[in-house]
Amino acid sequence: MSTRHRSFRNLLNATAQYHCHCHEVGFNADEAHNIVKECIDGVLGGEDYDQNNINQWTANIVEQSLTHVVKLGKAYKYIVTCAVVQRSAYGFHTASLCFWDTTSDGTCTVRWENRTMNCIVSVFTIAIVL
Repeated sequence: MSTRHRSFRNLLNATAQYHCHCHEVGFNADEAHNIVKECIDGVLGGEDYDQNNINQWTANIVEQSLTHVVKLGKAYKYIVTCAVVQRSAYGFHTASLCFWDTTSDGTCTVRWENRTMNCIVSVFTIAIVL
């Protein structure tokens, strides 16, 4: 079993307990934004762009972000994406579009940058209706 596969399995095991207790629906984008920003700061803070580290950095950011938002105990399915690119004169553009129930589902996108790289993390939440 690869290290990446073990890491994902550990993430699933660590968060499984929170799925059993998810009764509250109501996505708080500000709370998610703060969680994701802390995860990005923890992984990329103080680093310079290095393409050799991108895979590990992005994996750490999505795994940590997912772990922390699941711990909020909300009745959601979560999708977390992360893109890290070297900062350049060409900029960095991204877009997403969702067709869902705007009264219960939600999204949060965090933009982070330093002098050598840009990072965009998006969290999508889809309510579990029981």
